[in-house]
Parts: sequence; structure tokens; C-alpha cells
Amino acid sequence: MTYSVAVSGASGYAGGEILRLLAAHPDVEIRTVTAHSNAGSPLIEHQPHLRSLAHLNLQPTTPDVLAGHDVVVLALPHGQSGAITESLSDAALVIDAGADHRLQSVADWDRFYGGDFHEPWAYGVPELPVRGGKQRKHLVGARRIAAPGCNASTVSLSLAPGVAAGVIDPRDIVSVLAVGPSGAGKSLKTNLLASEILGSANPYAVGGTHRHIPEIRQALAAASPSAAGVSADEGIRISFTPVLVPMSRGILATSSAPIVPGATDAQIRAAWEDAYAEETFVTLLPEGVFPRTADVVGANTALLGLAIDRPAGRVTVVAAVDNLVKGTAGAAVQSMNIALGLPEGTALTVNGVAP
Repeated sequence: MTYSVAVSGASGYAGGEILRLLAAHPDVEIRTVTAHSNAGSPLIEHQPHLRSLAHLNLQPTTPDVLAGHDVVVLALPHGQSGAITESLSDAALVIDAGADHRLQSVADWDRFYGGDFHEPWAYGVPELPVRGGKQRKHLVGARRIAAPGCNASTVSLSLAPGVAAGVIDPRDIVSVLAVGPSGAGKSLKTNLLASEILGSANPYAVGGTHRHIPEIRQALAAASPSAAGVSADEGIRISFTPVLVPMSRGILATSSAPIVPGATDAQIRAAWEDAYAEETFVTLLPEGVFPRTADVVGANTALLGLAIDRPAGRVTVVAAVDNLVKGTAGAAVQSMNIALGLPEGTALTVNGVAP
């Protein structure tokens, strides 16, 4: 069977990456691409690297245009997809790459986003440890999927094994991330101009204001072995500082948390080894080895390096992902494959691009 696909926000970075991956997918046909201000123009004008899709023209992003497809992927700015999803048929598999369906807490939505709150959907990070297994189980047969925030899924994958195994204390998490500007989207912003970021590193959303914080807390609370043991509001505390660096794509997240008293080095490392031993796209590197963002460019791979810092009493995990692939588009396609019953890795690669 060939599934018909529509992709909204197709002129942006996330939409373009989703199209790049789906263009190589043997089980889908990209029939419709939509945009807002760029509607009416050829896709190739905005995504000149997608030569195999040069025949497609951008249509308006409306429920009528998106209707009638087997799969609809929304790559719209936060707050814009919710109204559209309410009008789409239940028969279609809908994947939202924005934040509108990620959060379970109305209070968190109001604080970090604002506007209308929409129901939470199955979270599109298959490998994420959750009570009773992996998040993958919630994606099988799903008709509504929320693709993750790139920073949020990177930090959550970094620390969830330790929370699930009870070897780290999630009440004192510190995460510092080096991130590429493509994560901010394709719109013209002064702080993202090359003259502003080249040769510089710039922190932003400092002091607990970044929108991915509640998403991380929610994911780590779900990894707790006891539903009553850890709450997102009280049991997960995180200091989260992203830093914009001059690389077009990529995230290097360094996250640490205190070691729970009594946890041995062997138990700590085993928590991550056991969590990801059978995973294709999340890899724990050998002891003493840490990842580079250059090794994951273009790949649907999260590479993790783990250090046990006994003098500080903390576990440190360094994670590298391509924010546009594993952080966004790859997670969406991987989740789509699971929901449709297709081989999970179809159209996805573990190989990066080098140099």
C-alpha cells in the first residue's frame, strides 16, 4: 500500500526536512505541500535541494487542502496547528511537529505558550523510557502524534534511563545546550543573522523561561517507576540553559543530576546500557567516549556519552543530535512508521554526513 501524504509548513526548515526524508520513503507519495505567505509559489523556490519534488507547488494551509490524505504532517509555528487539527478527519494519521499537542498541563501551556490549549497526543519519541516499557507502545496504531521539541527530546533521552532505574535524583538537573540556529525556524530575525552569530556564542531563554522545560519535566515524570513517586511539577527540577552557536544544525546537550545514595558505578552505567541496548537510533558510546554534533548531521541518531563524577556526586550525560532529523523530522517519520505498522527505520539512516 502507498500512503498519500500532505505536509504543511513545507517552505520552512522542519517542513523541508520532513519532505527530504519522505522523498526517499518507498511506502508514501507526497501529494500536497502547503504554506502560508509562500502559498502559490513552486516548492523548489524555497527548498532548492529537493530536486525530486520540483513538480510540487505550495498550496494554502487550510483543512480543505489537507483533507483526503492518509497522513498529514503539520510543521507550523506554535499555536497555529491546533485549530487545523480539529477540522481533520479521524481517519487520517496526523503528526504535529509544533507544540500544540505536546503538553498535558494547561497551566504549563498558559505559562510557556499561551492561547488556546489543545488535547495532548501520543508523544513521538519511541525510545523514551516510560513506566512499563517504552513510549513506542503508545505509538502503535496511533492516529494523532505530537512530534517532540528538539531540545526536550535530547535532554529527556539523556536522563530518562537514570530516572527509570532510580539511580539519579531528578530534583537537581542541570542542562546546558549548544544549539544551531535552524532550531529557531526560517523566519528572518536579527539575532540569527550570520553577522550576529558567527564567531560568537549567545545564551538565550536563561533562568527557566525556555518553552521546552515543561516538556522535559513531563517526559521524565513519565519515566519514574512509580506514578506517585515523581510529579512533573514537584519531583522534576531542571536548570536549563541553551546557547546559540555558529553551526547551522545540531544540538550538544550536557546534562547532569545527583547520584542517588547507594547506587554503584555498575548500576548507573547499566541503566543506560539496558535502556538503549536494542535501539537502532539511540546509542550509548563506550566508556570514556563522548559524541560530536558533526557525527550526527543528517542522521536520525542520538549519540550519548556517560560519565560518573564521584567527586561531585553526579552523573553527566553528553548527547548529540541533529535537531532537524532526530530532533524533529526524523522523530516524526519514525513515529509515522510505527503508527502505520511499517518497519520503524524506513527512510531513516544512522549514518551522518562528513566532513
